Amino acid sequence: MGTVAALGEEARTAGFALAGVRVLAAGDPDAVRAAWRRLPPGTDLVLLTPAAAAALGPDLVEGTRPLVAVMPP
Repeated sequence: MGTVAALGEEARTAGFALAGVRVLAAGDPDAVRAAWRRLPPGTDLVLLTPAAAAALGPDLVEGTRPLVAVMPP
């Protein structure tokens, strides 16, 4: 299995590190887009906060790889 990453505000993503998820804390839209571009090869799943999903927009979020799941608000 590949890497799982959580991307978004630190307060909403930090706990995922306890489960071995790579946490990419990003507090504003520019930081979210920069972190998305830095996803390591082999990332299979990205958990996004709602704000991170909004910053990326539907084109990136609805792609086929990596698989994306948006956290509930």
